[in-house]
Amino acid sequence: MTAQYHIADLFDITSAAVPERLALVTDSASLTYAELAHRTSRLAAGFAELGIKRGDHVGLYLYNSIEYVEAFLALVKLGAVPFNINYRYRVEELRYLLDNANAVGLVYGAEFSSTVADLKTQLPQLKVRVVVGEPDVNGKPYNPLLDSAADIAFERSEEDYLLLYTGGTTGMPKGVMWPHKSFFFACLGGGGHFHPAGPVESPEAIAERATGGYALRLLTVAPLMHGAAIWTALSCLLGGLTLVLDESTRFDPEHLWTLVERHQVNVMQIVGDAMAIPLRDALRDHPGRWQLAAVVGFGSGGAVFSSHVKRDIEALLPNVTINDGMGSSETGVAGAAQPSPDGMMRIDATQVQQVIVDERLGTVGELGLVGRAGHIPLGYYNDPEKTAETFRTVAGQRWVVTGDAGRLDDDGKITLFGRGSTCINSGGEKIYPEEVEEVLREHPDVFDAVVTYKADNRWGQRVVAILSCRDGANRPIDEAIKAFAAERLAGYKVPREYLWVDAVKRSPAGKQDYKWAQGYAEAFGA
Repeated sequence: MTAQYHIADLFDITSAAVPERLALVTDSASLTYAELAHRTSRLAAGFAELGIKRGDHVGLYLYNSIEYVEAFLALVKLGAVPFNINYRYRVEELRYLLDNANAVGLVYGAEFSSTVADLKTQLPQLKVRVVVGEPDVNGKPYNPLLDSAADIAFERSEEDYLLLYTGGTTGMPKGVMWPHKSFFFACLGGGGHFHPAGPVESPEAIAERATGGYALRLLTVAPLMHGAAIWTALSCLLGGLTLVLDESTRFDPEHLWTLVERHQVNVMQIVGDAMAIPLRDALRDHPGRWQLAAVVGFGSGGAVFSSHVKRDIEALLPNVTINDGMGSSETGVAGAAQPSPDGMMRIDATQVQQVIVDERLGTVGELGLVGRAGHIPLGYYNDPEKTAETFRTVAGQRWVVTGDAGRLDDDGKITLFGRGSTCINSGGEKIYPEEVEEVLREHPDVFDAVVTYKADNRWGQRVVAILSCRDGANRPIDEAIKAFAAERLAGYKVPREYLWVDAVKRSPAGKQDYKWAQGYAEAFGA
């Protein structure tokens, strides 16, 4: 069978090229590439015996674990469609997600057994349930599936799709359908993320990337159910690197630095300030506690990574190179973020990355929405209306037009201003929350910030900041925060109102929850 740009084919090529290299490492276990390839082939056969077939949607309701990676790879080997589940969802949110995905299968952790029991009667189409850990009456045990035959060849195609659910910052979760080939090039760098030769020109060439690249160890800090984390994990495994996983069920920066030291991690991948700031603070609070000379890369994607935090981490980890990637669930990786003179972020404009203005390509100086062409998704699963709104034909080419506002500049760059759906309009002036949030988080007594708005009779909308205080710091007076912001922002961008909370609500992967912020702002304060 000729190899295709399919994640299963590419993984099989990589594992054959570096069979004895460690593929997965956790505090409790490790697997070589040969072991992982063998186990996932057996698991694929086991899933097939349970009735899962090509094209079936199967949810992964798991914390970070070797089983998460195994189940994902086994399902794609089978030709099925794994999809991510936010493990913080409650029963009704899970019911919506599994129903929206037309899920026929679910691989879940034993800690979620009571929730799965509640779902059984509500989702009769969820016929295959597999439990990882302690067995229960709701699902088939995971480990016996690894005893299945390993030599079954399953039909699959690079045009089959993967399903990535994105909660975004507003609205209900949407399932983005990525064809394997487009996913490989747009989200995983085409095999070029960790190799200087760049993207491959044939599926077979992925073997050269594994054998000729750097034998790095990479830790993805975010949970694998987050898009940026699974992209990083798969890029790592298709590049012949060693993937280190944190099996903890909560974010603990001190534990993470201990993990990095223990497993001699070379590259860390996080999601924005929500992870970077506590990691930075742990280093500041415990100078010399960890030996971290092996860490040479520190990357972020999927959320704002503030410039001042980057500078702090570079000072604390002198061997480190910072990489701030931009992108979204619908576009894949848009490129490395570059700071602009006015404190915003910029990415390269290319033939397949442009600013879209009123169903046409924008010109220099125009503000519009960032669009991506080329390797893009099929659309949103089970949502033709939202698909038609987001995936459009512009200048004779199909584009995914994101909610990210941007301006095309005369030097071939696009300046990004933030998510258009969260843009605040105060007296006719547009204000992007991310810009204001970054400034507020620079204040020495502010730990986290989210910016939203309230209705205003005069201005239409007025800017509201919701803040949490740094541990051990005295809460600053609002006027002091306002003066701090006014030194760094145009007057119309400075929040008029400041609300203080114990913790700013974020998703498990560190994204701002603007829906929560909007409700909180409306419910409290003057």
